[in-house]
Amino acid sequence: MQTEPATAAPRGLVLEHSRSLRLFTLFILYVGQGMPIGLFFFAVPAWMAANGASAAEVGSVAALTALPWSLKLVNGFIMDRYTFLPMGRRRAWILAAQSVMIACLAAAALIDPAVGDVAILGAIGFTVNLATTFQDVAVDGLAVDIMSEDERARGSGMMFGGQSIGVAAATAMCGVVLEGYGAPTAFLIVAGIIALLSLYISSVRERAGERRLPWSAGSAHPRNLDIRIEAWWPLLKATFVALSRPVSLLFLPVIFARGIAYGCFAGGGPLIGANYAGLGTAEIASLTASGGLVAGILCMTLGGWLGDRFGAKRIAIMWLCVGLAMFVGMYWGEPWWSDPRLFTAFVFGWIALDMLLTVATLPIPMRLCDAKVAATQFTIYMAVANFGISFGGFMLGQSEALGGLRSIFLMSGAGYVVALVLLLTVKFPRRPEYYARAARSAMVLDTAAPVR
Repeated sequence: MQTEPATAAPRGLVLEHSRSLRLFTLFILYVGQGMPIGLFFFAVPAWMAANGASAAEVGSVAALTALPWSLKLVNGFIMDRYTFLPMGRRRAWILAAQSVMIACLAAAALIDPAVGDVAILGAIGFTVNLATTFQDVAVDGLAVDIMSEDERARGSGMMFGGQSIGVAAATAMCGVVLEGYGAPTAFLIVAGIIALLSLYISSVRERAGERRLPWSAGSAHPRNLDIRIEAWWPLLKATFVALSRPVSLLFLPVIFARGIAYGCFAGGGPLIGANYAGLGTAEIASLTASGGLVAGILCMTLGGWLGDRFGAKRIAIMWLCVGLAMFVGMYWGEPWWSDPRLFTAFVFGWIALDMLLTVATLPIPMRLCDAKVAATQFTIYMAVANFGISFGGFMLGQSEALGGLRSIFLMSGAGYVVALVLLLTVKFPRRPEYYARAARSAMVLDTAAPVR
């Protein structure tokens, strides 16, 4: 009986051995992640508003839906502390989160809540999005764990481009289904899409030799065994050490500034459209969905390519400069805000800019992450960005006292200036080939020097 040589190529779909498989997997996971976001952040509120729900009722559901995204800081600690290594560091968490999402959506379809069932809709939105945040953190940790340095810019483009496409697709599809066929059908459609995604994830492995499913054959990869942390105190200590480095602390204002702009414009954009351009809810929502779709395509094509070609830091600086130019134009262009064409350009511009800036900056925190606590550390970076969004929303509420809606462009611009100064002055970690080129250059200069 012949035995397979130890050097034989690994069988099946293994992420560590295929760049295209890694990029596709991250893309499709983020598309799936965007589906419940589009359903509960956009389609359900629109369905409620169109059927007579008050602003307070819509706001209550929206607040409960968004709450898990503000609390996901603890997810990373849990995932780094408790891992089922025979299935890899992240895949078991991804499958568990998706199972909860499917079960909650199926239960929601059976309950069949009406527009007036605010508490039920809020509870469903909260639970599904809580599970979605666990998938989000697990996928971010997977990206840090499994991607090579030279594909992180392209990978971030695929990830956030996929999420934009998922959100836009779910918003458009579920909006039609909710109105024509009711909430249960919309819930079941999203559950079915996530179920298909779960089948795909159960067919791949992170690294060779691992199990596809808990009851399959396989064992933990030696690399994962070497970096595992089996107690809370070492986990907390490693996270604190990684985050307290000066270069890490100086990166936090950069992502906080991006969040401020998002928080200002997510609420300020509709106010400009309704109060100045005279557009209705459906027109504003349609523009937003279209802008998200275009942004997703740009992230997967232009965003990832630019990062690979010129480096994350340079491209982030470029997008910050483009953003500052747009903010100045909108601030002084207030007399023309009533022109729907200007509003359309602004919506497409700020959504695309936000996504492209996110794609450009994402490789930097990935490089800053310690592999042992990657999910925790990366989640903290993202939590700072989410706090920036909340702060931007708060400042939008103060805009009347600060001189009207024009002030949001001043606040966003101030944040971008701080981020720009930091990127221009702080030596954030670069790709390894940058240091290799610098070392070779130093060697050439040294050998060219005359011998004394």
